Amino acid sequence: MNNSVPLSSYIELTKPRIAMMVVVTASIGYFLGANEAGTNFGVSYYLMAMLGTGLAGCGASVLNQYIERDVDGKMNRTKGRPLPSGVISPAAALYLGVAMVMGGMALLLIKVNLWTAFLVLQSAFLYVLVYTPMKRLTWWNTSVGAIPGAMPMLIGWAAATNSVSSPGPWILFAVLYIWQHPHFFAIAWMYREDYARGNLKMLPVVKPDGKSMFAQVIGFSVVMLPVSLLPTIIGMSGWLYFGGALALGVMFLAYSVVFNRERDERSARTLMRASLIYLPLLLIVIALDSAIIN
Repeated sequence: MNNSVPLSSYIELTKPRIAMMVVVTASIGYFLGANEAGTNFGVSYYLMAMLGTGLAGCGASVLNQYIERDVDGKMNRTKGRPLPSGVISPAAALYLGVAMVMGGMALLLIKVNLWTAFLVLQSAFLYVLVYTPMKRLTWWNTSVGAIPGAMPMLIGWAAATNSVSSPGPWILFAVLYIWQHPHFFAIAWMYREDYARGNLKMLPVVKPDGKSMFAQVIGFSVVMLPVSLLPTIIGMSGWLYFGGALALGVMFLAYSVVFNRERDERSARTLMRASLIYLPLLLIVIALDSAIIN
């Protein structure tokens, strides 16, 4: 690494806020999996699992920016990032990203288990080599990108149980997968002009009238409500979670309806913020419910 480059620039390149969300979501998966399996939490083992997951996640973010450095340079919201601004060289970013992904994979393989390492590798592959180039080709990139975005729940569960065969982690994977669509569509609507400058095929760029996008926002918000209640229905969680998920789901749907009606930047930003409140609260509620049950 170039010693003249501030450490903060390398940290920025790893997208620490996204990495934190990945680790938090994987942690909930680990906790729920350990509770269901009746195993000890295992603090040192857990730390190794989260370190490997976070390291690989940071590396995937670096590689994503390496591939998109030309696009980022065209968009107002991203042109100040370390790569398009020239603060960090592409070669340094490439080496760093590969090293972090491989380092995280090696740690998981040696200290955790094969299932967790495989899921992390699959997530990084889909994010870097499938989702990232798809953004230049088709608006379906959002649905494909939501797959690695939802995988931390499976990763955490696999770390705790060495399996993802039970329905619980897949239901939570489905909730995270569905949640990402309204969340990212709100962002895409706010920055549709910027995405157009970068020639990224986001849905509001490809179909600027918004009809298809708003239909999907409402559709996914409606579907997310019953899917989020399934953990109680299958006996994985209790009524505390059911009540919390129901209230949060109705709140999320209400903001989606307002966004559909107003169709402006303010309502888009409100929905985005509501989505960032919804997910952490949902995860907290199911963790608390699981702790009470067990």
